[in-house]
Amino acid sequence: MISLKGSHCYLRALEPEDLQFLYTLENDTAVWEVSETLAPYSRFVLKEYLANSHKDIYEVKQLRLAICDMSHHVVGFIDLFDFNPRHKRAGVGIVILNRDDRNKGLGRESLKLLMDYAFGVLDMHQLYANINQDNKPSIHLFTSLGFVQSGIKKDWVLRDGEFKDELMFQKLRDVH
Repeated sequence: MISLKGSHCYLRALEPEDLQFLYTLENDTAVWEVSETLAPYSRFVLKEYLANSHKDIYEVKQLRLAICDMSHHVVGFIDLFDFNPRHKRAGVGIVILNRDDRNKGLGRESLKLLMDYAFGVLDMHQLYANINQDNKPSIHLFTSLGFVQSGIKKDWVLRDGEFKDELMFQKLRDVH
């Protein structure tokens, strides 16, 4: 049986109460590069997003789950995006908002839970992640769970007047 609960965190559907956390995250300019955001989000737009977050992954081709610690505090989000059931693949994105919540195993455990769900419930063949070449913690996280670098998008992201490469990592479902 697949569970979305680990020993340090659990994943759950988005709730209306997540509005303030989502507002803080989506308007944090430090994460705009990863999400390719160029302008702030209003509370109204995010409230509408939350109101529609219950829609089925097969309909909207994405799924965002809240990452909660065992004290039931939301610490971040983990996403499946670019969901393609025909080719059995999806992209993965993860963010732990506060630095104090990082390097505690929450990201690793939440990614493992999402992988189990994607491979075991959604019957995905592969997951992929696009990671900036300078994002060493994310590269370490994904490779520690078996993702393998499969490509480089040269000069893909412009940051502070300098182009950076984006690395593509893939994880194929283990076949026993």
